[in-house]
Amino acid sequence: MSQKIQAIRGMNDILPQQTPYWQKLEAILRQLMASYGYNEIRMPIVEKTSLFKRAVGEVTDIVEKEMYTFDDRNGDSLSLRPEGTASCVRAGIEHGLLYNQEQRLWYMGPMFRHERPQKGRYRQFHQLGVETFGIATPDVDAELILMTARLWKALGINDSVRLEINSLGSNEVRAEYRDALVAFLTPIKDQLDEDSQKRLQTNPLRILDSKNPQTQELVADAPKLVDYLDQESKEHFARLCQILDANGIEYQVNQNLVRGLDYYNRTVFEWITDKLGAQGTICAGGRYDGLTEQLGGHATTASGFAMGIERIVSLMEELAPIEISDADVYMVALGDAAEINAMQLAEILRDEMPSLRIRANFAGGNFKKQFKKADKSGAKVALVLGEQEVNDQTVGIKFLREHKEQLLVSQSEITQQLKQILEI
Repeated sequence: MSQKIQAIRGMNDILPQQTPYWQKLEAILRQLMASYGYNEIRMPIVEKTSLFKRAVGEVTDIVEKEMYTFDDRNGDSLSLRPEGTASCVRAGIEHGLLYNQEQRLWYMGPMFRHERPQKGRYRQFHQLGVETFGIATPDVDAELILMTARLWKALGINDSVRLEINSLGSNEVRAEYRDALVAFLTPIKDQLDEDSQKRLQTNPLRILDSKNPQTQELVADAPKLVDYLDQESKEHFARLCQILDANGIEYQVNQNLVRGLDYYNRTVFEWITDKLGAQGTICAGGRYDGLTEQLGGHATTASGFAMGIERIVSLMEELAPIEISDADVYMVALGDAAEINAMQLAEILRDEMPSLRIRANFAGGNFKKQFKKADKSGAKVALVLGEQEVNDQTVGIKFLREHKEQLLVSQSEITQQLKQILEI
């Protein structure tokens, strides 16, 4: 026997008992994006490596350790996308969507990072990304947060998530604060955890949200970013908070919230849950006004967010389970003529009730075996056909989930009967 081939570590199959959660989430997301007037954009999963080096930062963990990078046959260095914002900005610049324009865009699909696989963190993972361009005011930042808050309610998980927000100030303020933080931490470098020591010269603001308790104690006395904010950033943040307050959105200002990517400025936010262990952030984003210019386009204000689909699905499975079934109606037929009639009837029902899920019984079997399959399918009713029903052009309706007597109706009336029974 030849050796079995298994999936690559960290790249998981999504099985039939899981896909209903994905389908429900995807359908709600599409409706949500439309309700706010956002348009879908689709980008390739492979980009030039230089795109992510320039956008994400060459000295970030993503670029240094986690990207899937390879040389193609032409010798060009390519990478599987580790995040979607850089690709979206690249597409916007390339196709002339951004300069002197407002855009509200969204996308959904797989991303790739070579991280240590664990629950809620995979090497191929899926994200919804939302990006806005050409709007400098805080109302669009607030809209992004309101949009996500509406999603949690639609999914039934709003009681298990909390919102943290912060302002990083302008790019100039961030650079000034970076120097002050490095000056404070350098004398105590040896007391920092290993990751924070590495970040001190590469991405020191990330030290602020270190999960190491000893490092957290050390940074408690560090200079505060809020003390460096310029007046415009303070007003921007105050207006954001005012809009959130007016809409009843609860939040906590976390002055150590900085986000992991270099391109953020001013507003940053995270939605966090305590239900998923260490992988508690399910959605995060903020403003990145300098990225378009950094990637070769005209200066354009921008803000957006990304959410991890796998993590949200895990929350749905725990907090809002779905009753999963393969069909609404199961066709039970005994005898050659009945089997043919059953398939004819199923096709008529699919024409007249396109949303109805109908599963036909194949490979024969007596009524007992067929009803066992019907019950296992999760269908609410079985349509029963035998020789007598074929001759009389009738069909039996057997209730599989309710204690009701079986009905016998004309085949010409079956559509109307099912609409009433299934409330379609």
